[in-house]
Amino acid sequence: MTSAPEWAQRAEQGHALALRLMAWIAVTLGRPAARLLLHPITLYYLAFAAPARRASRRYLARAFGRPARWREVYRHLHAFAATVLDRVYFVRGELQSFDIALTGGELVDAQVAAGGGAFLLGAHIGSFESLHAIGASRPGLRVAMAMYPDNARKIHAVLRALAPAFELGIIPIGQAGSTLAIREWLAGGGLVGLLGDRQIGPEGPRTGSIELPFLGHPATFSEGPLRLALLLRKRVIFMVGLYLGGRRYEVRFLSLADFSLAADAAARETLLREALVRYVSMLEALVREAPYNWFNFYDYWCEDPPAATP
Repeated sequence: MTSAPEWAQRAEQGHALALRLMAWIAVTLGRPAARLLLHPITLYYLAFAAPARRASRRYLARAFGRPARWREVYRHLHAFAATVLDRVYFVRGELQSFDIALTGGELVDAQVAAGGGAFLLGAHIGSFESLHAIGASRPGLRVAMAMYPDNARKIHAVLRALAPAFELGIIPIGQAGSTLAIREWLAGGGLVGLLGDRQIGPEGPRTGSIELPFLGHPATFSEGPLRLALLLRKRVIFMVGLYLGGRRYEVRFLSLADFSLAADAAARETLLREALVRYVSMLEALVREAPYNWFNFYDYWCEDPPAATP
């Protein structure tokens, strides 16, 4: 069994703690009052969470093409806190407070109608939970997220405590039988969600990494999610739920690749590389359009010196 990479364990543990805090505030005080408390919470992280602050400043400098100002780092951290808070209301089904626009919904509707399943490939941008609001109006839409089981268990436990009726479909990855479970879910017409903007651990011989320019600097992206879609000959749809501030979100679906169309191995490999380049291009366009929505608060470009070994 493959364990989650160290950065993933640290990030998800921190996210679970933040979610518990936000959950208590959200349920106890309500959204208007809870949003007022986002400011002191953001100030605390700005002052004391040095790694997150440093990662935000580096990323924003690349997104803007100039050094990031402190108020921009503050806005970035505040946007993350706001989406964590709203996650509580989304999973509880309290959608009346939100204005959610949808672009590209016909892609998903057509895929569900056609059957055979598909992959939804996203990134750590905005709010994945805003997609639940779209799914609530589409009874035939069945989505399961492919996640490391330990991380999934921690996050799901918090969400179920907030909303006992909420059920997040999860397919554990990194263990024997993961691919078979995904195949069976797809065969039943379900959609499998994956996030593709982080390295997901040790790469096997058939799931390598590719270095591509991202925001003007080389970054490493895993082939894994797209290679899985290629292996299972499935369509891939890019997904994102952008936070636009206040009560506004925009959910978008965009066609990324269709691996059922490539006939021979060489054509499939070419299609995979083209799809990964297109994914990174979509990702870059989104973070330039909505820079405060990208929530990777760690050394994404691997610039920090390695820790000294004792």
